[in-house]
Amino acid sequence: MAQSSLARLEQARARESEQELWARVCAAPTAPRLKLSPEGFDIIAECKLASPSAGDLSQHTTDIDRRVQAYASGGACAVSVLTEPTRFSGSLEHLEQTARTLAPLGVPVMRKDFLIDPYQVMEARAAGAGGVLVIVRMLDRSRIKALLDVAGMLKMFVLIETFDAADLQVAQEVLAERKAHDEQMLVGVNCRDLDTLNIDLSRLSELASSLPADFASVAESGVGSLDDVKTVVDVGYDVALIGTTLMNSDDPGRLLGDMLAAGRERAMAVRTRKMRIATGASMDDE
Repeated sequence: MAQSSLARLEQARARESEQELWARVCAAPTAPRLKLSPEGFDIIAECKLASPSAGDLSQHTTDIDRRVQAYASGGACAVSVLTEPTRFSGSLEHLEQTARTLAPLGVPVMRKDFLIDPYQVMEARAAGAGGVLVIVRMLDRSRIKALLDVAGMLKMFVLIETFDAADLQVAQEVLAERKAHDEQMLVGVNCRDLDTLNIDLSRLSELASSLPADFASVAESGVGSLDDVKTVVDVGYDVALIGTTLMNSDDPGRLLGDMLAAGRERAMAVRTRKMRIATGASMDDE
């Protein structure tokens, strides 16, 4: 996927110089800001027409505008749009279309792709995106920092994607060096095995204690039911990125709303339980 991304990057640069792209970035309207709820749980809804693990996901999506509008009405804090063309049937045109549809509703759009160069972050901003995905596994630290620098300069949020403890350690160290930066970062754990493409939700709980403090945490892949939502909240995640389940739904707005309500109810219960434990401990001390 990195090689495919590099080929697309070279083709894009041949069509449009970095200076020309920067001019489009400067002319682009300001993207809506990502706002997370004080209720303790949010959902990033994903629009993707295919995936290597699930195959064709377009059967319920004859109208992308209607689907992403349903995501917004269901309460999504952001919409992730796949722009990788060969395995996910995505495009920058889908990103631009979604951003144009959701801007009046105040919902930001995130470019999800195998980004390897700051040029591609600028492409995302020029298309209307307010955020990008950065995959730790496929980048060296200098490249990660370069992507984060450009995203920060453009006031875009970043979802830093990790798969294991080693990835999280890299994320921890990179973020520790950026404490003085004014930028919005989320740290995600993808519980999909990259070799088998199987989902292992237990990875979320195993890695939760390694998540960097002071950053919103995102559970990625495999959240397909209300019980799954409750599980990710129980183990400490603030956000779930949900794609395939919503793409397979005939009523994605309602399903998303139900998941969001279940997650926030659980988050409140977890918060109340922690407060009671803390209060009980202080009473015992007295």
